[in-house]
Amino acid sequence: MNLLVDALAWLFSPERLSGSNALPAALLAHLFYTFASVAIAAAIAIPLGWYIGHTGHGREIAVAVSGAARALPSFGLILLLVLLLGVARKPEAAITAFVLLAIPSILAGAYTGIDAIDRRTIDAGRAMGMTGWQVLWRIEAPLGLPLLVGGLRSAVLQVVATATLAAYVNLGGLGYDIIQGIQLRRFEQVLGGALAVAALALVLDAVFAVIQRASIPRGTLDPAPRAARPNERRRFA
Repeated sequence: MNLLVDALAWLFSPERLSGSNALPAALLAHLFYTFASVAIAAAIAIPLGWYIGHTGHGREIAVAVSGAARALPSFGLILLLVLLLGVARKPEAAITAFVLLAIPSILAGAYTGIDAIDRRTIDAGRAMGMTGWQVLWRIEAPLGLPLLVGGLRSAVLQVVATATLAAYVNLGGLGYDIIQGIQLRRFEQVLGGALAVAALALVLDAVFAVIQRASIPRGTLDPAPRAARPNERRRFA
């Protein structure tokens, strides 16, 4: 209990608002790595996922690649990319690693959202004379949006947790306090940094939960049960 109190005291101390790795600056750096990586991953994975879901081609390959990418060791991948790209390109190496981590969740959300749509709905759109692009943009993309947002939500949480590793290559962020605390054996600092990362993850998860709920098309929500009117009640002889 004393460790938790010390961690909270360290986290909210005035010293955390200044210095080379002040809490606001570390938070902004962490958010930058997270959203830059997820944005790049989304630009790659969403079109590919929509193509797979719309055409049905390459589903098995996408599943295999997604599973293999999830098994990549993030820390080892960051160090490998730093060695390959050079020390001067450490930010690019870290973001590349985070992009590879975020792609599987977004890709799965994109093609699963379309694949889960009732085929009769798509057939009805084609019967009305819609082209393939119109079916994609007017039917498949809106109906598949909740699962896509769910994939983005999962990717953001994964990158937020993994972005702490960026501090291992001196890129800052909320992970810097954790790593420095381990080296200095200041466990209140380690716990304080971990609490900051956990709090950020919870806030982002809540935001994306609201977005995911708002992305559900109104017509697909189950209507509330309506009380039977007197003239609609079954009459028994």
